[in-house]
Amino acid sequence: MRTGPARIALWAFSALVGLWLIAPTLVVIPLSFTDKASLVFPPSGWSTRWYANFFSDPRWLDALFSSLQVGALVAVVATVLGTAAAIALTRSGSRWVKGSYGLLLAPMIVPTVVVAIGVYALFLQYNLLGTLLGFVTAHTVLALPFVIIPVTASLRGFDRRLEDAALICGATRWGAIRQVTLPQIAPGVVSGALFAFVTSFDEVVVSLFIQSPYLQTLPVKMFASVTRDTDPTIAAAATLIIVFTTVLVLAATFTTARRNRVR
Repeated sequence: MRTGPARIALWAFSALVGLWLIAPTLVVIPLSFTDKASLVFPPSGWSTRWYANFFSDPRWLDALFSSLQVGALVAVVATVLGTAAAIALTRSGSRWVKGSYGLLLAPMIVPTVVVAIGVYALFLQYNLLGTLLGFVTAHTVLALPFVIIPVTASLRGFDRRLEDAALICGATRWGAIRQVTLPQIAPGVVSGALFAFVTSFDEVVVSLFIQSPYLQTLPVKMFASVTRDTDPTIAAAATLIIVFTTVLVLAATFTTARRNRVR
C-alpha cells in the first residue's frame, strides 16, 4: 500500500511529540556522567564517579534495596489480587460489575495526592507509617488497575469452552483455572506483574507521605537529595531508574505484542 503525504506527516508529528515528551528525561543521562560536582548541561567533561558514589553510599543502596523489596512484594500481591478480581469481574452477571470495575480502577484516575492524604490519615491511625506492610499495602492499591486491565483483556479473548471441557473431564473448578485458564492468559498476567512492579518502583507522592527515617524508597531518597544539594549522584540514580523501568515496560509490551501475534 502506497504511503500518502498525510500519513507521512502524521508519523512525523507523532515522532516530534514523542521526542518532546522524552527529551527532558534523556537530558538526565549525560548529566549523570559529568565530571563536575554540580548539575551543568551540557557536561564539560565525562566521568563515572557519580555511579561509583551511588554504589558505595549505604544510604543510596538501602533506598534501592527498599524499592526492589517493596516492588517485588507489590508485584506478587497485586498480581494475585488483580488476576482474581479480573476473573470475578469477567464472569459475574451482577449488575454491580461496572461499578466494581470502576472502583478498582479509581486509583488510576483519582489524583495521587488525594490518595496520599487518605492513606496517610488511615495509616496514622493504625501505626502503619514507615512500615514495610504499609508501603506494600499502599502501592498495591495503586498497582491493582495496571494488573486488572491486561488480565481482563486476556480473559475477554479466552475461549471458556476449554475450561468447560476440563470440567467435563473431571477437573475441579480450581484445577481448570490453574491448568487451563491461567496458562492461556499468562501473557496478560506477566504484563500486569511487570507494570505493577514499575508502578511501585517509580511511586513517590504516596511514599513521601508514609515514609520514615528507617524506610525510604529510592524515589523518596532522590526527592530528599534534590531538596538539599545538587549532587549529580541523583542523576545517576535517575538514569538507573530510567533504564530499569524502560526494560521492564518494553518486556511487558513485547509480551503483549507476542500474545496478539499468536492469536
